[in-house]
Amino acid sequence: MSKVIHFEINVDNPDRAVKFYSSVFGWKIDKWGGSMDYWLVTAGPESEPGINGAIMPRNGKLTTVNTISVDSVEEASKAIEKAGGKITQPKMPIPGIGYFAYCLDTEGNAFGILKPDMSAK
Repeated sequence: MSKVIHFEINVDNPDRAVKFYSSVFGWKIDKWGGSMDYWLVTAGPESEPGINGAIMPRNGKLTTVNTISVDSVEEASKAIEKAGGKITQPKMPIPGIGYFAYCLDTEGNAFGILKPDMSAK
């Protein structure tokens, strides 16, 4: 069985996207030392569950939808809008999983935010 171990977010403006993701989620984002335009994303400490990934210039219409764990869907939604993103599906329960919303970043990429809560109904 395979599971997701890395993500790549394809963007039109890497500097704007780096600013967005670091300000909303506190991600540490550093330009990779190689010759390609590639920014490595550390999305949290290694001691916590989750994956790290990258931001890269868009090549064609490629995009990805990842779900990002948050402490509060409401607070994350406010931060997303303040940073120039949009909420496309407001907070909704996923019974037995948590509370979820669909969003767009400043580059038009869709992503989800989820507050895990097994008591969600």
